[in-house]
Amino acid sequence: MRLEVINGRDLPSVTRVAAAMLGEDAVLLHVEVSRDATGTDVEVVAAAAADVEAFRRRLLGTPLPQREARAGGRPLVIALVGPTGAGKTTTIAKLVANQIAFAGWRTGLLSLDTYRVAGLEQLATYAELTRCPLEVAYDADDARDALARLDDCDVVLVDTPGRSPRADARDQEWQLALDALAPDEVHLVLPAGLRLDVALATRDAHAALAPTHALFTRLDEVPRDAGIADLAEAIALPTRWVADGTDVPTALAVAPPRLLAALGLAPASVTA
Repeated sequence: MRLEVINGRDLPSVTRVAAAMLGEDAVLLHVEVSRDATGTDVEVVAAAAADVEAFRRRLLGTPLPQREARAGGRPLVIALVGPTGAGKTTTIAKLVANQIAFAGWRTGLLSLDTYRVAGLEQLATYAELTRCPLEVAYDADDARDALARLDDCDVVLVDTPGRSPRADARDQEWQLALDALAPDEVHLVLPAGLRLDVALATRDAHAALAPTHALFTRLDEVPRDAGIADLAEAIALPTRWVADGTDVPTALAVAPPRLLAALGLAPASVTA
């Protein structure tokens, strides 16, 4: 989305400039008025209406299917992927326990992260606290068998190892297991404070996993939500949820209203 910063002495003149640059239906995303000894200064951030609408549509994506509409009779499979330390395991715990995500769904957990004992223990603790069945898979055959054992669940949340930009043979093993699960959605988990170039490189490094969504964590570490909206625009994936911090389950929010409001846009009436 092309953003233009326009300065002037009054709002009407700045608005005319925005219209000339971006069209008569240009959207003012941010207006700031300051005064000093020389007079008034107005600064606006504007974008073309078509760009704003495209961002809104992309952000919303498609709604989750109804719990009763399991594709082919199998659970909905949602995998979380991303770099080490992004907060995948903790986010899975929030998705299980927070009412905005899967309230009323029978939820199962499946871990492909067999390389970190601490991570597996953490997920096992969350499974015990929430009374969710937990399976662990070491390869593709294990993954298929584990999913079959979770067949009475409505949704299965899949935890994966952290993936570095430089993939190695170990990555190939769990990626084959993930492929065997044929996930319905793959959410790329990214800390909101990542530099834009690092975030884009991370997205590209995970392209082989075919992420369908982005999920931004650690929003509490970013000074302004507008920066997170800018990151969401650059990553260019639908976004269902965002996570504010480490608290389970409260630090989770539906993403589109939060990110649209950060740009000064009226939050759409949406659910995850």
